[in-house]
Amino acid sequence: MRAVVYERYGGTEMLELRNVPTPVAGPGEVLVEVVATSINLSDWENLHGSPAYARIGGLRRPRHQVLGSDIAGRVVALGPGTRRFTVGDEVFGDTLSTGSGGFAEFVVVPETALAAKPARLSFAEASAIPQAGAIAERAVALAEPGSRMLLNGAGGGSGSLAIQLAVAKGVAVTAVDNAGKLDYLRELGARRVIDYRREDFTRTGPYDVIVDLVARRSIFAYRRALAKHGRCVMVGGTARTLVRMLTAGPLLGAVTGTHLGVLFVHQGPAHFATIAEKCASGEITVRIDRVFGLDEVPAALTWHGEGRALGKVVVAVRSH
Repeated sequence: MRAVVYERYGGTEMLELRNVPTPVAGPGEVLVEVVATSINLSDWENLHGSPAYARIGGLRRPRHQVLGSDIAGRVVALGPGTRRFTVGDEVFGDTLSTGSGGFAEFVVVPETALAAKPARLSFAEASAIPQAGAIAERAVALAEPGSRMLLNGAGGGSGSLAIQLAVAKGVAVTAVDNAGKLDYLRELGARRVIDYRREDFTRTGPYDVIVDLVARRSIFAYRRALAKHGRCVMVGGTARTLVRMLTAGPLLGAVTGTHLGVLFVHQGPAHFATIAEKCASGEITVRIDRVFGLDEVPAALTWHGEGRALGKVVVAVRSH
């Protein structure tokens, strides 16, 4: 099968489209013929080995050599003991638990990591949901109707879904990203938009909830933007910010009556299937910015990693 492989950390020049052996499904696993896979921030981080936590499990070289953790496709083979799916079923899910990447024609996935693809969703749309949907639902669950919520890095996949979910819940959303995304964020329903290059969002507010998808500010900056009893959580960002949020964040929160920490997001269908159904029903929309081919993965990662995508970037491994 064809797969996009990398053996060393670095830029997109480390990626190579190769012919590699097709994996075999083991106990409790299924072999999926990949139709589409979407790009996440974790793919960019794992390619570069930065922030430092991206090297967990592979300090000098990547432990897993194929990126792409959100997939949609068809079951083509069953491992021993599998019961949830049959050959030919259309499925989607994430491969984070195994590290097997979706930038390949076939991937082996535990059946528990997959859900049946809603018929009303295309393969591209389904592939755009697992990680982004789980993050968005978890983040919006922190906000109450009528509260004020700020999302930093709001123009990507998770932010696009989170804005729509929050607005539907009656939350007043302030969305932060670069100037090229502000009209898009308004279209999604954000009440206020901020260009982070021109305005420091930590000097606006106060906010009841802050969710930072690309955190790099000090805990004191976050604290000044919070309302009394407010919550600030990071999802992605620098290793330094992560350490501070995990150590000094709880201490500062205890002193000031706020909460500062990390948003831990669980994997699996239980955490993204509901939002997929909302997308299938038209309640919210999956926003796909661009679709690239398997031989264009370096360009797809660059487009996403440089922060130009409005919503999700998808790699079409097959035409259908």
